[in-house]
Amino acid sequence: MESTISPFQIIHTVLASLILYGALRIIATANTKKNTTNKKIMMPKVPQPSGAWPLIGHLPLLRAEIPVALILGAMADQHGPIYSLKLGQHELLVLSAWEQVQELFTKKDRVFATRPTTAGGKYLGYDNATFALSPYGDYWREVRKLATMELLSSKRVKNLSHVRASEVDSFIKNLHSLVCTKDNVDPSSTSSSPVHISELLEHLTFNINVKLIAGKRFTVGQYNEKNGEVWRFEKAVKETLHLFGVFVWSDAMPCFEWLDGLFGHVSSMKKCFKELDYVLGKWLEEHRQRRLESKNNKVESDLMDVMISNFEEDEIYGHNRDTVIKATALVLVATGTESTSVTLTWAMSLLLNNQKVLKSAQEELDIHVGKDRWVQESDLTNLKYLQAILKETLRLYPPGPITGLREAMEDCHLGGYFVPKGTRLLVNIWKLQRDPRMWANPCEFQPERFMTTHADVDFKGQSNFEYIPFSAGRRSCPGMTLGSHVVQLVLARLIQGFNMSRVGDGAVDMKEGLGLALPKANPLEVFLAPRLPLQLYQCL
Repeated sequence: MESTISPFQIIHTVLASLILYGALRIIATANTKKNTTNKKIMMPKVPQPSGAWPLIGHLPLLRAEIPVALILGAMADQHGPIYSLKLGQHELLVLSAWEQVQELFTKKDRVFATRPTTAGGKYLGYDNATFALSPYGDYWREVRKLATMELLSSKRVKNLSHVRASEVDSFIKNLHSLVCTKDNVDPSSTSSSPVHISELLEHLTFNINVKLIAGKRFTVGQYNEKNGEVWRFEKAVKETLHLFGVFVWSDAMPCFEWLDGLFGHVSSMKKCFKELDYVLGKWLEEHRQRRLESKNNKVESDLMDVMISNFEEDEIYGHNRDTVIKATALVLVATGTESTSVTLTWAMSLLLNNQKVLKSAQEELDIHVGKDRWVQESDLTNLKYLQAILKETLRLYPPGPITGLREAMEDCHLGGYFVPKGTRLLVNIWKLQRDPRMWANPCEFQPERFMTTHADVDFKGQSNFEYIPFSAGRRSCPGMTLGSHVVQLVLARLIQGFNMSRVGDGAVDMKEGLGLALPKANPLEVFLAPRLPLQLYQCL
């Protein structure tokens, strides 16, 4: 007689299995917590500054009208090169010494490769479609690869040199006309009115980036047309970079987002985004219309055209195609414009305060290029002192004074401390590059150090972690090659083409302002005088 299994036996067996599975999971979880606890017990606790408030932690310490990099640098002086802050519900690990930075980028780079969700990424970065703010994964990898290959790689930078050369020629010609006609002065004499060089450099770098990315360029009149489209867009870009450089309450405590949305930075982000999205959407539609009117429907004169051709699907890893194109264009225009113009402003400010360095740079140009032609990009490799000036400028005033926030994707150890999953991290590059152990007279402008004691140090390498002005690892700035080419060419042309002098008897004010790229707090004004034959300016 065959035996049968009743439904009650089946249910009993299933329930017993579930109970056994649950018990095993509880034991496994307990062991995991025990192991994690053991790790914490074995490893020393990361130092923390005193003065943390209930619930919000150290957030009030970062609300002063002082750049965050400087505040964090002062904390490092008191608490050491690695410490943590409690920001609402998040732990933030701050590094500022090459030993821990080297360990991060050589051994833990993948662990900290992702970005946390922030208000900036959500409300200004097209809900993290901006690849610089997107989480680590396939989307970030694909969009960054496309931007690098089609715009930022060494090969593309070389192939697009004509765009930079054309814009720099126009800039120098217009600057010469401004100097010579401002007060109807002699072409070789110094203008009696100062030139607002910071603003002009912003317009130049904006034009270069917009030309490469969206095929656009704008005149001085368009920039100065208050409430015009270009004026509003440039203003929104500057406001965006400012907002990315401040701490937002809701990033530390999400429960405050509604309040931030009414009165705080989130409210400003939403207004700013409307301006940006309107213009970027208009440019994208113009590109599509031009392609429809083209016979071969394959116009690829700039990065927007390339992205339209490459992104054929309506959705890219969860993001709408148009959103991806606009988000990518935005991050490249915004970061490329400010970081380049800010670096040029700091370089000129340093030269004005160090006239011997300026004279030596002019002498180098006179020897290797002469006064009968303009310096070209092909000459830059021979201008070693100019390169040293740029490196020293980037050491003192890195375009990204602190790295973008990273987040640990798993438990790990760093600098001799246990770091749990979810911990946020940043590197204070501004402090790192002023470490007195690595740099003699770290706060002084001494370009010669990059021709002697630090001659082998280069921001493009990955072996000298005391000097990383463009960050390092997977999340380093992909635009360093393009940016360095622009800065070197523009700076070389200004030094070769004009004698420069300060406005007033005192030194140029070197106070740092608030923002993502550590801008100069007060715009730079300068007296200029042409130093080359008149026909060289006229032939541009």
